[in-house]
Amino acid sequence: MAKNKSKEKHMAMPIENHITAAWANIDHLKSVSRVPIPNETEVRNAKEWVDTNQK
Repeated sequence: MAKNKSKEKHMAMPIENHITAAWANIDHLKSVSRVPIPNETEVRNAKEWVDTNQK
């Protein structure tokens, strides 16, 4: 059975790039994990959205 070498080449390429996303409003990135941390306004908006949409 032949291996799918085409897939192996493209596994390292990210599907999405959240750093350049328009909705991200990134304040900074975590140093090791490179996780984007949103600014305080976006955190408040997210909390408000969760609070209003709870059942």
